[in-house]
Amino acid sequence: MQATATVLVYSDDSNTREQVRLATGRRPAPDVPVVEILECATPAAVVRELDKGGIDICVLDGEAVPMGGMGLCRQIKDEIFQCPPVLLLIARPQDAWLATWSRAESAVTLPVEPVEFASALASLLRQKRLQSA
Repeated sequence: MQATATVLVYSDDSNTREQVRLATGRRPAPDVPVVEILECATPAAVVRELDKGGIDICVLDGEAVPMGGMGLCRQIKDEIFQCPPVLLLIARPQDAWLATWSRAESAVTLPVEPVEFASALASLLRQKRLQSA
């Protein structure tokens, strides 16, 4: 198992980024790597970090301003070669179809519920590990 996994968190709201950080902890589950959080507050910062490489999972805030995580997800899926899996934060369960449209691998509702979020993040980290093996 790799020593650390880098999780990019995009939200213009520092409180949302903090909720993700707290829900993740050092690692979201015992069988996945320790997580290093990389916070981004703008879409340009997300693209810049993804271009650098080394991102294992993206967590995108669907309610972010000026560009929501759903539109950003669709953009990076089109533009970033081997784009990492995306966990989308959505406002309402009824928005799940938009998460599908955006091509996100997973979605959870806001505000971040720690157990649900950690489970979804751990699942994506496990899938990524299996794909890398």
